[in-house]
Amino acid sequence: MESHQQICGTLLLPDGAKRGVIRQVRNRIASVEIMDPADPVPPDTRIWPGLIAPGFFDLHVHGGSGHDFMDGTREAFDGVCRAHARHGTTRLLATSTVAPDPLIRRFLDMAAQLIDVPTGGARLAGVHLYGPFFAPAAKGCHPSEGLVAPQECDFEAMLDARFVRTASVAPELLGAESFAIACKRKGVRLNLGHSHATFDQVERAVGWGARHVDHLFCAMSDRARLRLEQTYPMRGGLMEATLCLDALTTEIIADGRHLADELLRLAFKVKGPDRLAFVTDAMRGMDMPDGHYVFGPKELNELVLKSNGVGLTLDGKALASAVAGMDEGFRNMVRATGAPLHVVAGMASLTPARIAGLDAEMGSLSVGKRSDFVLLSDALQVCETWVDGMQVFSADRRDAGPTNCRYPRERMG
Repeated sequence: MESHQQICGTLLLPDGAKRGVIRQVRNRIASVEIMDPADPVPPDTRIWPGLIAPGFFDLHVHGGSGHDFMDGTREAFDGVCRAHARHGTTRLLATSTVAPDPLIRRFLDMAAQLIDVPTGGARLAGVHLYGPFFAPAAKGCHPSEGLVAPQECDFEAMLDARFVRTASVAPELLGAESFAIACKRKGVRLNLGHSHATFDQVERAVGWGARHVDHLFCAMSDRARLRLEQTYPMRGGLMEATLCLDALTTEIIADGRHLADELLRLAFKVKGPDRLAFVTDAMRGMDMPDGHYVFGPKELNELVLKSNGVGLTLDGKALASAVAGMDEGFRNMVRATGAPLHVVAGMASLTPARIAGLDAEMGSLSVGKRSDFVLLSDALQVCETWVDGMQVFSADRRDAGPTNCRYPRERMG
């Protein structure tokens, strides 16, 4: 905290919402002191009358404010990170798309240079290698150019565990098991996604080491889809396996457009907050006017439409990425599930950090972790975002961009 070494407010901690004081030294949380309501605030302590939440961690994000990580430039990476800081994100996994090998390698080369480097916004915690190993029938809005099975690609060079945290594959593809084995050998976490796999194929993939499933309910097989190929017995697909298997964590796009509230409640009830994160899956249309945007690298010109708060295919008949930030997901999950604020905050911070293997460093307001936090109003609007103890966003600044934050009155102790 540039001007305040301590801040007092309602802390959203893993075990509850409690009044307390956070003290930081340089970029780490040095102490967390829980206070009774009658306890005096220590001198020289900033008093925040709203909520203090751990910084949001986005496992699955493509772009924002006109930029996409697949543009492969420093300007694009910084632009995405600054955009998402406005929505409370402090750490994220830069997420690729399907693309030809040279464009994926360009993305990886730029990401490798920017891990934990200041961007003026959120920091890169790593890379989510997302594509090109998707089932063609489940590719969604991703470009067709570059779509391959692992058997058809030299994937070894892509799996650099120094910065690639997670990698996705459709387990029914040729070479998927070899890809999974390589991920395990190199220390890259294996996700399943964009797949029409059967329940049995998913179980085999869990045996290979798969532990996470991308955007539950989206671009995946289920009983109804698989029945088109086999009348009886009816079989479960990736959706049913994700809900059933305790070995699998998953994520949901809680933007209020992709999934109705009952699906958010179902995911929360079945998986629970320790196995369920929410993500943005945002593309470059976030914080931009309605209109047409390129999804993925500009060179491929894969156009999608932003309309009414969501991304759509050009015919308007299918979803195509998202355009809301993590703060919108936070508010929607609170409303839809009725879960306590600290529980929902954990699904936006500690759970995704754990899924990425980074929960020892970040994801909660805990002693020794990075000093990443978000100051929220009582209406759950983002007022300030802090990364490594430095303010990277304030809704009070003239250059803040779109914000609904109304600053509560604050004072010094």
